[in-house]
Amino acid sequence: MVKISLDLIQRLRERTGVGMMDCRKALEATDGDVEKAVEILRKKGADVAAKRAGNATSEGLVQAYIHPGSRIGVLVEIDCETDFVARTNDMKQFANDVCLQIAAMKPLYLNPEDVDPQYLNKEKEIMRSQLADSGKPEKVLNQIIEGKLFKLYSDICLMKQSFVKNDQLTIEDLLKDMIAKLGEKIIIRRFIRYEIGT
Repeated sequence: MVKISLDLIQRLRERTGVGMMDCRKALEATDGDVEKAVEILRKKGADVAAKRAGNATSEGLVQAYIHPGSRIGVLVEIDCETDFVARTNDMKQFANDVCLQIAAMKPLYLNPEDVDPQYLNKEKEIMRSQLADSGKPEKVLNQIIEGKLFKLYSDICLMKQSFVKNDQLTIEDLLKDMIAKLGEKIIIRRFIRYEIGT
């Protein structure tokens, strides 16, 4: 068994934001392999999120962000289970990161299920007409359209977008990591983005 140094634990903690004991356990389980330890901690975060999915979120915060130059502004509501978690620096930093994401990436919707059905049907028609002359069978066309829809969702839905500060994570991944770190159900309830002239 590999000896797990404090330096290794600290490195994993800086990468994940998870507590020292959880970092130590993950490193022990992977014989000191940091990448595998990150995977274990991310899976644990998804498990925590699933377990807490039914919990009520009656606390939280509203974060505001005004981009330098005062041409873009964002408001986001993030809810959690307790006032204690809502006031933590981690929660405030997360809310600020979500605001930056919205300011930079201009999502139109929170989740794929929130997308206006008329808009979606119009996009599918456009995709189908682009592929009309391809000569591909219907089954293949449907698979191509599904792939294009996945790409569309990653452009227009906040939860599916790649995080601007780390494109290896989506906002959904970032949220699961926060749930694992803070041990509470956390949800991004809603957002609005203002931009001069739009």
